[in-house]
Amino acid sequence: MPSSFDPKMSEEHVDEWLGLVREFLRILAARKKQQFNRRVSIGDLLTERIDNAVTYGFGEGTTMYDNVLVLGDVKVGRNTWIGPSCILDGSGGDLWIGDWCSISAGVQIYTHHTVNRSISLGEKPIDRAPTSIGNGVYIGPNAVIQMGVTIGDRAIIGANSLVNRDIPPGAKAFGSPARIQETHESLKGCQLRSESHNNAKQR
Repeated sequence: MPSSFDPKMSEEHVDEWLGLVREFLRILAARKKQQFNRRVSIGDLLTERIDNAVTYGFGEGTTMYDNVLVLGDVKVGRNTWIGPSCILDGSGGDLWIGDWCSISAGVQIYTHHTVNRSISLGEKPIDRAPTSIGNGVYIGPNAVIQMGVTIGDRAIIGANSLVNRDIPPGAKAFGSPARIQETHESLKGCQLRSESHNNAKQR
């Protein structure tokens, strides 16, 4: 068994090192399961989510899985959760994500697209525009947020939605393309009306 790494190690030693690496990863996986009851990729076995976010200068309390792709100028506020397999693309302009957001698994947020560049065979430039996600926003799994979109505070974006227009604060939107279905204020109004109706029935 080799005691140190040798770049000229034989094929036999490579197999021995591979066995050691696999055993090391097995121990890390068991620890992660015991601590958090989760099974994650190798990258997340070797890193901590809060450290990943700190490395990119994201706000205090924000966490990010190791396999999140971050491009260009991306700013994230405090206490935001960024799930696995997300794409945060700030390569076409600033991408801002606020405080207390939930960016679910597989979400893609863009600040550029290459449609016109592709169909013009390179004659037209890449389109770019900044994208902004407010505070307290929930974005469901596998949603796609296109460049130039602004999503207001406390909005809810449904899973698998394609958001290609601005979403106002407090709105709930889903679909492809996403359409606004209701707002939090309208929900509160419905609840109040329902409570009043029930109280009247009980009198």
